[in-house]
Amino acid sequence: MADLITQALQDATDTKAVVIGEGAIGQAGQVFKDLFGPVQAVVVADERTFELAGKQVSSALAAAGVELATPHVFPGDPELYAKYENCEALRDILAPLDAVAVAVGSGTLNDIVKRASGELGRRYMVVGTAASMDGYTAFGASIALDGFKQTLSCPAPYGCIADLALMAAAPQVMTASGYGDLLGKVPAGADWILADVLGAEAIDQSVWELVQGPLRGALSRPADLAAGDVAATGDLVEGLVMSGLAMQAHQSSRPASGAEHQFSHLWEMEGHGVDVTPRRLSHGFKVGIGTVAIAALYERLLERDLSDLDIDSVVAAWPGRDAMEAEVRRLHPDPRLVEETVVQALAKWLPPEQLRARLELLASVWPDVSVRLRNQLLPASELQEMLRAAGAPAHPQDIGLDWERFRATYTRAQMIRKRYTVLDLALETGLLDALVDELFAPDGFWGRQAPRA
Repeated sequence: MADLITQALQDATDTKAVVIGEGAIGQAGQVFKDLFGPVQAVVVADERTFELAGKQVSSALAAAGVELATPHVFPGDPELYAKYENCEALRDILAPLDAVAVAVGSGTLNDIVKRASGELGRRYMVVGTAASMDGYTAFGASIALDGFKQTLSCPAPYGCIADLALMAAAPQVMTASGYGDLLGKVPAGADWILADVLGAEAIDQSVWELVQGPLRGALSRPADLAAGDVAATGDLVEGLVMSGLAMQAHQSSRPASGAEHQFSHLWEMEGHGVDVTPRRLSHGFKVGIGTVAIAALYERLLERDLSDLDIDSVVAAWPGRDAMEAEVRRLHPDPRLVEETVVQALAKWLPPEQLRARLELLASVWPDVSVRLRNQLLPASELQEMLRAAGAPAHPQDIGLDWERFRATYTRAQMIRKRYTVLDLALETGLLDALVDELFAPDGFWGRQAPRA
C-alpha cells in the first residue's frame, strides 16, 4: 500500500505528504515544517477533537519549532455541521492571520477548513481523528449551502496525517461510516465500466488501480473494524486515503462515486438525517444503503441478455426532451432543487438516433461487459452482511427511510447528476421500472425484506 500511496502522490494535484501509522500524530510538527517552512500555524478543531488530539498536535508543532497562533475551537454543542456559514466564519477568523490552518478532526471539520482555506487561496494540513469518510485527501468540500448539501470546489490538503491508534479508538459509528463510504467503490467501479464501454467516460487505468487495487483487502475485515482493531483500521484508512488521492489525480469524483452516491446525494440534498440526534446521519451510512440498493439492481439487470434487446421498441418508447423535463419536474417539486436537477438530467438525454447507436453498441459488447460487471460486483446480500459486521446500517429503515420514498429513489436519483451509471443504462433500455418492480415484488430482493413494523 505504501508504494501505491507514493505513486498516487506523484499524480495528486494538491497533496504532497501522507503519513499513516500508530503514533503518526507525533510527526505533525516535522511534516508541517517540511511542507510549509517557517510560517505560523493555527490549529482548528472542535471542543471534542481539541481535547482528543488538538493539544497533542499543538505540542508536536511547538516541539518542531513552529510558531503557533491562538487555536480556533468550535463549540461542541450543538454538533458542528458543515454549513457554509461556518466556512465564512472561519475564513473571516483566518483572513487577518499570516498562518496556515491545521484541521484536527474528521469529515465536517476538514471540509470547513478546506473550504475556508480555499477561499483565502491558502494551503492547509489535516490531522484526521476518525476513519469516517474518503474526503480527507479529496478535492472539494461537502457543504450545506442554501439549505442543502453540495460539493464546493476547493483544493485538497497539502499534507494529511492519520494516527491509526487514534482512529481505531474513535466512536465505532464513525469507523462504520467510513466502511460504508469505501464499500460504495464496488458498484462505483461497475458504473465506470459501463460508462467506459459505452463511450460516456473512459477509464483511466492508473487511477482505477489506485482505488480498485487495494479495495478488496481494505474491506475484508469488517468485524475486526467494529472491534477497534488497529491493523484493520489501517487497511480501511489507506483505502479511504487512496480513494481521495485518486479523485485528485482524475480531477473528478468518478473513481469513487457512482449511482450509490446518487442515492446518498439525493437524500442529503433533501435534508434526510440532518435532525437526527445525538449524531446526524452520516454520509457513509447513506452510501452503504445505496450500495446495497444498486448491487441488487445490477443483479436483476445481469439476469437479462441485453444482446437480444428489442432496440426498435425501446427507441420508439423513448420520451422526447420536453417530456423528460416534465417528468423531472414532477418527481422533484422542491423549488430549491428542481432547476439544477433539470439541467443535470437533460445533460444526459439523447436524441433517438443517438440512443439507437448506444443501444446497438451495448448489444454488441454485452456478452463481454456482463462478465466484467459480475467480476467487479459483490452480491447485495453479501454487502449487507459486511455492513452489519462493521456495525453499519444495511436496510433502508435502519436510516429512517420511508419504504415508498426509498423505492422512488431508484427513479429520482438517476436525474440529479449527469454522471452515467447503471440507472441511466436501465432507463435507456426501458427496463428501469420493470427492474424496480422485480426488486420490490414478494420474491424480489427488497420484497423478501418487507418494511419492518
